[in-house]
Amino acid sequence: MKKPKITVVGSLNIDMVTETNQFPNQGETVIGTAFYSFFGGKGANQAVACARLGAQVTMIGAVGEDLFAKQLLETLDKEGIHTKCVKTVPHQTTGVATITLYDNDNRIIVTPGANHSLLPEDVVSLKEVIADSDMVLLQQEIPFETVEATIRLANELQVPVMLNPAPAIELPSELLKQVDVITPNEYELAVLLGLDEKQVQSFEYIIKWYPYRIVMTGGSSGAFYKSSTGEIKHEPGRQVEVIDTTGAGDTFNGALAVRLSEGSTLDEAVKFAVAASALSVTKLGAQSGMPTRSEVTQFMAE
Repeated sequence: MKKPKITVVGSLNIDMVTETNQFPNQGETVIGTAFYSFFGGKGANQAVACARLGAQVTMIGAVGEDLFAKQLLETLDKEGIHTKCVKTVPHQTTGVATITLYDNDNRIIVTPGANHSLLPEDVVSLKEVIADSDMVLLQQEIPFETVEATIRLANELQVPVMLNPAPAIELPSELLKQVDVITPNEYELAVLLGLDEKQVQSFEYIIKWYPYRIVMTGGSSGAFYKSSTGEIKHEPGRQVEVIDTTGAGDTFNGALAVRLSEGSTLDEAVKFAVAASALSVTKLGAQSGMPTRSEVTQFMAE
């Protein structure tokens, strides 16, 4: 099978991870039990997930003028990801995510750094790269204007777009109609569509009747989506021993993008993505926990 070409437009970060036996309250200091650093950012994570699962991946993003940038790009190169479209921003730092892990949960603060210097004109200048893609995969850790410009450009070029709307912001309905697949969690779905907490409790109604192709992720409970027949379907999560949930959503998005780019049905793609996501939480680190195609295939056969 020919490898699908996926262009990821998004963030590149360094993840600074601290394990602890309790989350600190405001003004409180607690002792951590371990510290690790990993390469991350939703864009880079999803690029790695796509590459490991069989796609030919081009990364469009921005890094700072520091040692982290060099290490990050070398890591992506080793994964077979094309990084010539990642720009270096002078006098700027590479993005950093500070992650605290406790009791199979995480809390994350992202300092964007160079990610906020990825501008609409940067993407527009790479029109030929977008045009040559089978799918464009986006997140929202880069400026909204850049997300908007990318969606409009891909739409103009008739290239499918998948949007992972995280961090969550409300988006214009006119823009959402140009997105082929949207992958929010329950909270992101509410913010994305400008709904309140009570309204989003009827997410089955939202998924069924909003004019967008929504695949709502539910963590360990799996994913919810509308099938080609209009039926709301639930692909349940798989039971695994959870070590670190940090990269689960990014793995899901990468897996879904790969299978849809290969021409799989939404049913097949969601089932594969849920399995890949489950496997990713069994190891520490967002990118280091991401499975290969053969690992997911074997896991699904068990």
